[in-house]
Amino acid sequence: MSGVQAIFAPYGDVETLPGRDITAATVASADVLLVRSVTQVDKQLLDGSSVQFVGSATIGTDHIDRQYLQQKGIHFAHAPGCNAEAVVQYMLSVFCTLEAQWRDKTVGIVGCGNVGGRLYHRLSALGVSCAVYDPFLNDAQCPLLTDVETALSADIICLHTPLTRGGPYPTHHLINRQILEQLRPGALLINASRGGVIDNAALQAHLNTGADLRVVLDVWEGEPQINLALLRQVSIATPHIAGYSQEGRLRGTQMVRDALCRFLDLAFDNTLNDLGIDVPAGDEERVGGSLMIGEGQGLDQAILGAYSVSRDDKQMRRALADGGDKTDGELGRVFDALRKHYAQRREFSYYTVSGPGEPACHGELELLGFNIQ
Repeated sequence: MSGVQAIFAPYGDVETLPGRDITAATVASADVLLVRSVTQVDKQLLDGSSVQFVGSATIGTDHIDRQYLQQKGIHFAHAPGCNAEAVVQYMLSVFCTLEAQWRDKTVGIVGCGNVGGRLYHRLSALGVSCAVYDPFLNDAQCPLLTDVETALSADIICLHTPLTRGGPYPTHHLINRQILEQLRPGALLINASRGGVIDNAALQAHLNTGADLRVVLDVWEGEPQINLALLRQVSIATPHIAGYSQEGRLRGTQMVRDALCRFLDLAFDNTLNDLGIDVPAGDEERVGGSLMIGEGQGLDQAILGAYSVSRDDKQMRRALADGGDKTDGELGRVFDALRKHYAQRREFSYYTVSGPGEPACHGELELLGFNIQ
């Protein structure tokens, strides 16, 4: 959790541990538990503990047994929308990397909450045709709502759903073998939600047939023990970092801090502070948040200048190149290390774009949150 020591120190003694090392023994005497998505919070972890408040600096909550917390009277808070802008940045970087004419394609968005909704608004503002499926919304909330079949028939399919197994619209294995066989030839399928939304075994079997489908996975079934054979088959592979901007992670920590303050009836500062996080190594040319686009360059060059998803893909493949010789535990530690030591990127709003560029792109860059000089 970015900035957790500085942000929570005024409210108590902060002890930090790797998320997978948090056990019943380590939380037994804690009053507050702060986690991200790798820590399973349930009866096994909390039974008999002193925990009164659980905060998860994440959008998703499938790692939290909310029914158990409610039964025990333990207050819960998370951070919906904290990294939505970062995930939109990730998606656009994928578009620019794999689909040169992405603005002329139809984009299907499955799940139109904080992330999917923001992506929909950005794309619509740029004139991109979208088909949106979300059974929990109505036409007044999103005028482009359609059925799931139409959304999945798009050229580019973006998955932004929580992982659910119950209720009227479960998302676990929403994309199964039958659905995969119905996708448009040449389609681009991107999952930046939760790994289990796609049946990974079915996806691997489908790709093994030589199917005309490009796949981008940021999330994987069985994390951190991921399917290396599937990794080799997808077009872009990243280690669950789509939302890992500095701003997004810090925003998530602060949203949980604000919820704790409300729970304790304490005053809090509602501003997003820069805690002096260093510029990632190798990004020195962008110190100060300056991006230069040359004559004839435009939106795609600025997007990739701010964040190139290809670098994360290459780093993950290098780290796992000899993964076949590793045990599941060793493989999991490599995956977790890629996330823990990720050179966090900055969101579009951090950058000021200068240079001639294509005249029409300046207004479009502002729509995405860039500053224009």
